[in-house]
Amino acid sequence: MYDDTVSNPSLMEGLSELHEARLDQVLHRLRASGARRVLDLGCGSGQLLHRLAIERQFEEVVGLETCPRALAQARQLLEDHPQAPFHHLTLINGSYTEPQSGLCGYDAAAMVETIEHIKPGLLSAMELVIFVQMRPRMIYLTTPNREYNPLYGLQPNELREADHKFEWDRARFGRWAHGVARRNRYRVALGGIGDEDPELGPPTQIAQFSLLN
Repeated sequence: MYDDTVSNPSLMEGLSELHEARLDQVLHRLRASGARRVLDLGCGSGQLLHRLAIERQFEEVVGLETCPRALAQARQLLEDHPQAPFHHLTLINGSYTEPQSGLCGYDAAAMVETIEHIKPGLLSAMELVIFVQMRPRMIYLTTPNREYNPLYGLQPNELREADHKFEWDRARFGRWAHGVARRNRYRVALGGIGDEDPELGPPTQIAQFSLLN
């Protein structure tokens, strides 16, 4: 999910460029996983779906989004594509913090800049739904690295977008990701996207969860 609720024009430009890099990286990882059936959890206005839809590798693609306005934008973006209609693609208005019984057993799930938009108290519900009930074979998740924010000119307690409920530093994100992996029998690899600062790390941090046999 990428939001336009950023008031600083230079920050908006930097985040927009970073978002394109994220989408490229996520698409690359999904391709490399060999996935055929893919979930985009928190698909927002459909920018990743737009890329997934034209990849022949992906035989079934589902976008899940809780905001009706964003979902309408995603639907319009896909309908306007020269290769539309995409009969293998489904959009669902719903939340990954609530049970989604029809979305179990997919090959892969992408969660692009989305967990920071939910309240911290819902993280346990999210974990239950995604890692226990849906249980995709691979989950690729991105979220902001709070340590990098000063390089965008942000104050210590200032978040990148108005709708963000939290942003984690690398240590906090790592503890959460390893805990989720341990509790649910996944292994996790951490990394980053974007120009990495020697001390502050990359602007985007990633966790790739892979289901253990």
